Amino acid sequence: MAAPMELFCWTGGWGLPSVDPDCLAVLTYARFTGAPLKVHRVSSPWRSPSGHLPALKTKDEGTISKTQEIITHLRKQKYNADYDLSPTQSADTLAFVSLLEEKLLPVLIHTFWVDAKNYVEHTRKWYVETIPFPLNFFLPNCMHKQHLQRLQLTWGDGYMEDEERLEKELYRDARECLTLLSQRLGSQKFFFGDSPASLDAFVFSRLAPLLKAKLPNSKLQQHLKSLQNLCNYCTSILSLYFPWDGGELPAPRAAGTEGAEAEEDPHSLRSQVLSVLLGLVAMLGYAFLSGIVSIQRSGAVAPSSRRPIALEEEEEEEEE
Repeated sequence: MAAPMELFCWTGGWGLPSVDPDCLAVLTYARFTGAPLKVHRVSSPWRSPSGHLPALKTKDEGTISKTQEIITHLRKQKYNADYDLSPTQSADTLAFVSLLEEKLLPVLIHTFWVDAKNYVEHTRKWYVETIPFPLNFFLPNCMHKQHLQRLQLTWGDGYMEDEERLEKELYRDARECLTLLSQRLGSQKFFFGDSPASLDAFVFSRLAPLLKAKLPNSKLQQHLKSLQNLCNYCTSILSLYFPWDGGELPAPRAAGTEGAEAEEDPHSLRSQVLSVLLGLVAMLGYAFLSGIVSIQRSGAVAPSSRRPIALEEEEEEEEE
């Protein structure tokens, strides 16, 4: 019997079980193979045992935080979506996954995290509203910088010198990549016939956020929506494998359940303590800088009549 495993991933939104492409790839692969995971959908990477998302907590190999390594571990546990693929199909999988990483993923990062209009009005707005206080003050900006660094590693140090020209080339390559995927899929249900494989998990995880997000600047999104078979493909996977958790909040838990989980998960307690401490520091700093609170040499300061601010974090969790 496989060792019990727990998957920590970003929570859902935009009609998706997770908004993060890497988390969505692991979730989808697990659904394809029927891997028995206890899934924690969290609104901050601080709720993960590794501090990163996705993260797979295993009994025998500790915590695994890289998408491909998580999928490799699931294969070792005999949850292999590619078991029936021929050598040619396996080679095609490697080629198309490489194409996705080189041509499509950088443009998706640019679309969500670099494009100023999309970032301010959609991406940052969603994360600020989703990440608990006070982490929502600085985590979205940290994530923004991380994605910029990721693009710099991919495109080189000079990618900002002629950003407009480079952007045109990159979006052209991304459109060609989408068109090639559409031609390869054709009228099939999945890329290799009637059964899903790991390639389907990667393709879906890259296309679904682009398809479902309400982006103000949507030039690549419009091209995807013009490829009807890819749109139907994403909709079909959502309805078949995520019929009850397409980004919706879970039903209310029974009384006492949440407290029991907090006692079992030390990382949850750690995050809550850190959140409280950061919140106190942020509020005190703001109070001093704005003049609400000042240090006086004499006289007592009247106690504030305001009620304390309650820190609250939502966690969506399911068992599969």
